[in-house]
Amino acid sequence: MTDPVQDQYEAYPYPGRNPVEESARLVTGSPSRVLEIDHYLFGGQRDWNQPFRVLVAGGGTGDATVMLAQQLHDKGVKAEITYLDLSSASRRIAEQRLAARGLINVTFLNGSLLDLAAMGLGGFDYIDCCGVLHHLPDPDAGLVSLAAALAPGGGIGIMVYGEYGRAGLYPLQAALQQLAGDMPLAEQVTLARKLLPALPVTNGFRNNRFLGDHQRGDAELVDLLLHRQDRAYTVPQLATLVAGAGLRIASFIEPLRYDPGLYLTDPALAKRAASLPMLEQAALAEQLAGNMKLHIAYLSHSDDTVAQPAPEAIPLFIDWEAATIARAVQQQGGIKGAFDGLPVTLPLPRQAPAILKLIDGARTLDAIRQQAGFADWDSFMAVFRPIWRALNGINRLVLRF
Repeated sequence: MTDPVQDQYEAYPYPGRNPVEESARLVTGSPSRVLEIDHYLFGGQRDWNQPFRVLVAGGGTGDATVMLAQQLHDKGVKAEITYLDLSSASRRIAEQRLAARGLINVTFLNGSLLDLAAMGLGGFDYIDCCGVLHHLPDPDAGLVSLAAALAPGGGIGIMVYGEYGRAGLYPLQAALQQLAGDMPLAEQVTLARKLLPALPVTNGFRNNRFLGDHQRGDAELVDLLLHRQDRAYTVPQLATLVAGAGLRIASFIEPLRYDPGLYLTDPALAKRAASLPMLEQAALAEQLAGNMKLHIAYLSHSDDTVAQPAPEAIPLFIDWEAATIARAVQQQGGIKGAFDGLPVTLPLPRQAPAILKLIDGARTLDAIRQQAGFADWDSFMAVFRPIWRALNGINRLVLRF
C-alpha cells in the first residue's frame, strides 16, 4: 500500500466503529463465519478440538477479528488469531473492541501482508482478507503472499469490489481527485459532501442506487470516494487473480447470485446457461444482474472442499431459527427477499415447512428424512434439493458431518 493510503486509514480508521457498542452487538457477516469456514473449506468435517491458527490480513477496525475471536471462543476452540494491519489508529480501535469483550487470544501486529514471508509467522489454517487486495499496489503479489502463508489444507476468505455494481464511482473519484486532490484530506471530505447533492441528474454515481456507504460517516465516504488506490474485479478477472496464486474458488457467497438460472426466465436460455462451466456461469450471472458491488469467495489449494448433501450430513441454519423460517415458507410458499434491490422469489415444495422445522443442528438429513415420512433417500432428495439450492444459495443453510 502507498503512503497516502496508509495515511488515509490513520486519519479515518475504517470502518467507523465505537468499542462501547460491543456490549450491544456482535458485527457478523461473510466471509469468516465459523460455520461457513467449515462448510466451504473443510467439507463440514473439521475437527474443532484441534488448534486453529487464523490470520486476519488487513484487520482494519476489527470486524473480522472480533467476529472470529468471539465465535471460536464460544465454540471452545483453541484458537490462535493474528491481526495484521498497516494502520495504528485502526489497530487501537480493534484492540479496544477485543478488550471490551474480554477476548485475549489475539496477537496484534502492524505491517503489510506483502511481507508475510519475512515475518516467520508459520502456516495458517484460515486467512481472512476482506476489502484489502483491491487497495494494494499489486493485488496479485498480495494473494500470492497469502497463499504461501497457508498451512496444508487451509483456506482463505476474501472480499473484493465488483466492477458492475460500482458503475459511476470511478469517474466521480477521478473528478474529486482533479478538484481537490491537492487539499488536506479533511478538506476533501468537506468538498465531497458539498458536491454530492449538486451532481447532475445524469451522473452515473448519482444514479447508482447500490452504493450508499458514504452516507454512514466520514470514514466510509473517504474509503468510497477519496481512496487513492482502488480497483474492482469482474468474475473472470477475479478468477485470473486466484489462479495466479495457485488457488481455486471453492464457492462464491451467496452462491445463488452466481447462478444465471436466477435471472433467466426462458427455459431454453436457462438450459444453455446451465451447460456452461461454473466460472462461466458466474460471469454470465454477474453480467445479467449488473448490481454486484462485491465479490465474496472462499479459496483453497484443493478441489472439492465444499460439503455436499449426504444422509449423514447435519444441516445447520446461519442466523435463522427453524420454526420461524418454516412458518414463513408455509405462509409465502417459498423464500422472498432481495439481492441489492433485485426482488427474488424462490418457490419451495409444499413439503418444505415439514422438513425445515426438523433442522435443529443435531439431526442428520437421513433422520430428518425418516421423521418427515419419506420412504427412501431419492424421494427425499427430490424435495430437499430445491430447498438446499435456495437456502444454501442465500447462505442461510450449511452442512456439518
